[in-house]
Amino acid sequence: MRLLCALVAVASLCGCGSDVNIYNPTQPSAPVAALAVKSTISFRVFGNASQVRIRYSTPIDGLTQVVTSLPYTNTFTTVDQSMFLSLEGTPLIYPTILNPFFSVQIVADGAVFREATANDFTANTLAVSGTWRR
Repeated sequence: MRLLCALVAVASLCGCGSDVNIYNPTQPSAPVAALAVKSTISFRVFGNASQVRIRYSTPIDGLTQVVTSLPYTNTFTTVDQSMFLSLEGTPLIYPTILNPFFSVQIVADGAVFREATANDFTANTLAVSGTWRR
């Protein structure tokens, strides 16, 4: 009996202080998600109009309108695979110059996605839009 008590005491002392957790998964682990690739989208409006009204729309900002001077650029980044983008520009005031010029562009990752230009004194709105896909 003493031998049995001695063995129980030695076994209990050997197990103290060891925090060993054994994990036996029952299913394969999930694959590691790929790193999200960011794309840069820019709305650009330029020309020689003194004042313009600009409207642009994204799923992130919704519809935004500004009245400003040129050049105008608004840039944002996204990890989305696709999104609908729109940009409108209306020249409000042209200075007295001989060669008016006005252009609106949507640029995605450095490449022009949509573009419209005009070279007259009319205050027509230039609009570009489309569904951009990576």
